[in-house]
Amino acid sequence: MGGGAAKNIAAVNTTTGALVAGFKDNASGEVDTLAVANGHLLAGGTFKGINGSTAHPYFASLSLTTGQDDGFALPSISGTYSYPGVQSNPTKVYNQQLSPVPVGGHLMDLVEGDFTSVGTAKRQQIFMLDLSNTPPTVTGWSSPEFDGSKGNLPSGYPYQCSTKEAFYIRAAAWSPDGSTVYTAATGFHPWNLSSSGPRTGLCDSVAAFSSAHTEIAHHSWINYTGCDSLYSVAADSSAVYIAGHERWANNTNGCNHPGTNSLPAQGLGGFDLSGTLIKNAGGTAGLYSRSRGNGADDLLVTSAGLWIASDNFGGNTSCGGLSGFSGICFLPYG
Repeated sequence: MGGGAAKNIAAVNTTTGALVAGFKDNASGEVDTLAVANGHLLAGGTFKGINGSTAHPYFASLSLTTGQDDGFALPSISGTYSYPGVQSNPTKVYNQQLSPVPVGGHLMDLVEGDFTSVGTAKRQQIFMLDLSNTPPTVTGWSSPEFDGSKGNLPSGYPYQCSTKEAFYIRAAAWSPDGSTVYTAATGFHPWNLSSSGPRTGLCDSVAAFSSAHTEIAHHSWINYTGCDSLYSVAADSSAVYIAGHERWANNTNGCNHPGTNSLPAQGLGGFDLSGTLIKNAGGTAGLYSRSRGNGADDLLVTSAGLWIASDNFGGNTSCGGLSGFSGICFLPYG
């Protein structure tokens, strides 16, 4: 990179492309997510050591200048998902999203990954971290729909998805005012339920939850793809956007086929704040679409519109009804 060597993490001069002198650049495993908050670089991944420190495996706070552990003690991350037939799923922090505004006067961070404990708190799939406290603290926000706190069916919740996709909440987003959290999930369907019948649980869905710092009993709304994965979600003041390799929305009654009341919404979808699919003028499909490929991994809402980071697996490059967008496309506000 710029003539220098780095392993899994680096600081790069955006003018020259060279590595930034003095910033250490060695992590023992993947670094999957980075965020800057209150002068700290929050790094998450599969690493057990990063830039000379093993004090905070999987989730570490680094100096913006040196890349070394800066002593901002993030909670310890541990545990993996275990249930009948589940494939190996190593501990990791995969994704994170800072709150766009202070929530209750505090800066918050949503963190997704493969873990069962965060500090002393029992958490699975996702947790909310209060970064305004020193050290940062895990808030009370969670839900039995994904954390296992009320157990499994029949008396609990179908909180575990496919044995091949134990970690399924791949992304989350805040509403602009910080009052709502939206989740995007893969997972196929709950491991202990048949793929026939109406969809249940959070597997392969977009869902909305209150961001109140307590256990949220149930989602505010949910919309199913019908057993197709979602990898990214974003929101503005009027809509929630999702992307992956989905084919349909409103597909509560289908799995790998369009069920009753489903509509085509290939690769990209938009929903109003009540969870209703935003449709084309004829009401026959979702307003938005893109070539499915392997799936769109990231969405970014800006003041100008929506950016979509994608792939062109299979040579397909359509986005928003136009072709030639193999890696990234942009949908401007009208």
